[in-house]
Amino acid sequence: MIARSFEVTPDELASSRSRPALSLVFPVFDERQNVDPLIRHALAVGEKLAADFEVVVVDDGSRDGSADIIDAWCGRDERVQVVRHRDNTGYGAALRSGLRCATGELVFFSDADLQFDLDELGALLAHADDFDIVAGFRFPRRDPWPRAAIAWLWGITIRALFGLRVRDIDCAFKVFRRPVLDAIPIQSIGAFVNTEILVRARALGATIQQVPVSHRPRRHGRQTGARPRVVIRALIELSSLYRELRRAPGH
Repeated sequence: MIARSFEVTPDELASSRSRPALSLVFPVFDERQNVDPLIRHALAVGEKLAADFEVVVVDDGSRDGSADIIDAWCGRDERVQVVRHRDNTGYGAALRSGLRCATGELVFFSDADLQFDLDELGALLAHADDFDIVAGFRFPRRDPWPRAAIAWLWGITIRALFGLRVRDIDCAFKVFRRPVLDAIPIQSIGAFVNTEILVRARALGATIQQVPVSHRPRRHGRQTGARPRVVIRALIELSSLYRELRRAPGH
């Protein structure tokens, strides 16, 4: 087995005993029809998998009533925490806020669109003692063909530029050990965030395990990942990270 690059020292372990074992993080933007069943399911799954856990919901400037539903959950269950952005800042910025505010020794994140089955989180946690990151890959993938085609091209590009061989880079079903998250300076504010995290983690020597997860078509709300401005922002952020890593000492 390959030695992990991000080990918890005794001092870190002692100082983190008050932390929950698991954080579940969900960025939310205008998901009024999805956010209530999402939080309900997250709490049920957390109770099965960890003695202590927290659910961190990032409201990224929702305007459809999602914020009221999140607030109601916070008022009746102290395990639900909200991080609020006054304006919509982008998926990457929302995820970054959630990961930074999460306090668990293991940090999981997923989307709020109910396209993933949170019950499958246990399959990822089974590998969390042996790898820094456990990344789900959608099998089979249930996105519309334009989005799937963009993802395929994106994967080829990332392998060519960074040598990162991850089957489904943007799959929003990942678990991180606390030290690896603390070591990564997340800068992306858009859809590039998944790629940035994995590329930076790999550059630091982090180990990654990949696990198949179910994927369902979105039933409520709208997907935004294939919009031209989202793709353009991702390309700009990709270019910036590529230049940064090329300038890094020893490259």
